[in-house]
Amino acid sequence: MRQSMNAVPADASVIVQRLHLSAGFHATGRDWVVGCLAALGTRLRSYRDDQVDLEISLKDRDGDEQRVVPQCWISSAHRVHFVATSSKQRLLSSALGEARDDLIRQVDEAKTDPHRTASQPIAAAGGARTRDRLAT
Repeated sequence: MRQSMNAVPADASVIVQRLHLSAGFHATGRDWVVGCLAALGTRLRSYRDDQVDLEISLKDRDGDEQRVVPQCWISSAHRVHFVATSSKQRLLSSALGEARDDLIRQVDEAKTDPHRTASQPIAAAGGARTRDRLAT
């Protein structure tokens, strides 16, 4: 059975439900962004949709300093805020993939290290800058 062009993987439902497109992204590109972030949905499925908030912004669209900044807030025992920033990328798909992978890494590390608190930063991988903190 073929999926339609607009089909979204089942694990991406939290992305569809909770993603807010911020500066630099247009509503017409929402399905493409959701598809690019679908792998993050797998990591978030252990949380209820209402425990997750997602936002993505794009700085300097099509410019030399173009960066993608996805953010994820998870409210469970406490509210945790994850942020990933891509390195400067000319291709939007490359910047989005890099930032998505870093956000996935942060969520995975937080889930596997129960002794880490939200105020302890997770070291960045590759060229991406990351931080997480308690949201106030």
